[in-house]
Amino acid sequence: MLVSPCLCGDGCWGYKVQIKKIVIVGGGTAGWMTAAALSNQLQRGGEIVLIESDAIGTIGVGEATIPPIRNFNQILGISENEFLKQTQGSFKLGIQFINWGKQGHHYFHPFGTFAKPFDTVSLHHYWWQAHQRGEASSLDEYCMAWAAAKKNRFNVPSPDQRNVLSTYDYAYHFDAGLYASYLRQQSEARGVARVEGEIISVQQDPDSGFITSVTMVSGQVVEGELFIDCSGFRGLLIEGALQTGFEDWTHWLPCDRAWAVPSARGELTPYTKSTAHEAGWQWRIPLQHRTGNGHVFCSSYMSEERARDVLLEHLDAEPLGEPRMLKFTTGRRKKFWNKNVVAIGLSGGFLEPLESTSIHLIQAGIAKLLAFFPDRDFDEGTIAQYNRIATVEMENIRDFIILHYALNQRQDGELWRYCANMALPDRLAERIEQFKRYGRLIPGEKDLFGDASWLAVHIGQYNTPEKIDPLASYRNVEAAEWLQKLNRAMNAAADQMPTHQQYIERFCKA
Repeated sequence: MLVSPCLCGDGCWGYKVQIKKIVIVGGGTAGWMTAAALSNQLQRGGEIVLIESDAIGTIGVGEATIPPIRNFNQILGISENEFLKQTQGSFKLGIQFINWGKQGHHYFHPFGTFAKPFDTVSLHHYWWQAHQRGEASSLDEYCMAWAAAKKNRFNVPSPDQRNVLSTYDYAYHFDAGLYASYLRQQSEARGVARVEGEIISVQQDPDSGFITSVTMVSGQVVEGELFIDCSGFRGLLIEGALQTGFEDWTHWLPCDRAWAVPSARGELTPYTKSTAHEAGWQWRIPLQHRTGNGHVFCSSYMSEERARDVLLEHLDAEPLGEPRMLKFTTGRRKKFWNKNVVAIGLSGGFLEPLESTSIHLIQAGIAKLLAFFPDRDFDEGTIAQYNRIATVEMENIRDFIILHYALNQRQDGELWRYCANMALPDRLAERIEQFKRYGRLIPGEKDLFGDASWLAVHIGQYNTPEKIDPLASYRNVEAAEWLQKLNRAMNAAADQMPTHQQYIERFCKA
């Protein structure tokens, strides 16, 4: 716990201004991740109360994740195998994108790298040179994550950095509702108090505008000093009470609807699938007990009824219920932290789950809150720094998602034609141009997605370099033979792995 230096000279070291009560408004994945993380860190002092209503449903579309979720669970002391048993989880080596560049084409966005660096010039320059001469296959074939994924195989990476099996990473697919329940058990065991019911009013200090309490339908008043808004899209505190404002990004990301439905379990792939349709895309997330499916689409270019039909027509197993509709506006709050309210999860903004970042944004918000944890003074400089970092992080993820739409070469739908010709954020336009001209990958500040991720999408969607790095012409490297050996080594290594199903049966079957 971080506390302020002693302000009074009696050795209290800030405990007199320490926040004594934290109120989390909303449960679900965001609320219980926040409660679990805070209760794990606040080892003395600091009462935590979480308010949620069984009558208010949760979104629950964020069942696919990216590798940082493993760090979050490790910090909480959660066993990977026990976590997967409890959440009906499976493993994820990356995302396969189908029909995004062109109809009938697919590529893989891996977790990890494309091989290992072997020269001062990046591998993809040598690969592109060899590929143009017909001496190298598609970029996917030099990626250990894809070598395993395409054969439905999985094992944890090797710690030996000399081994090709050390070049990939992994995340999970899991049932977000079961994850929230699992974290609730942990949180309540650490002393988090849960209050059941709906909030009917919010009270604010007349001078500062800070939230002082919330009133329940039952008449119960819950007071607090720090409030965490995990109330989802409605943003009960951050927007409903504080009128923080919202920055709309639908001119770059025009999809505004999604149908979601579970289906009977099909093939247990160790990767997520994203399949582009005429006015949006469909996700497929394999769990141990079922498959999660959804169709994200733009209502300006496709009716809700047609979008529902498209989803059901492309399921690979029997639906386990009726599809449910989700409506959203892509964008973010103008402040993630306003006065004594911090918005975590959907209350802070929304990006479609194309790259499985929904749960990560919850995790990132929690990490920043712990890094900038306030005392009762709520220092304005601290709040401003939190908001600056949160804004940069979310805008970088936004740009990476826009990249997929902007680079499409489809001609079969108005959405795709619009996205291929829309004006882009300046930083993204520059990154696209630099790669197109010289194959250069320009990192952004606090980029969540690294070079391999950007490379996968650039190449996968035909933004190929006009020239390679000029430095390559000075290097004495003959890459074609090396790439062939690499491909053989990766495929041989994948053949030695257990299947995804076998690994789960052995270690973490629910």
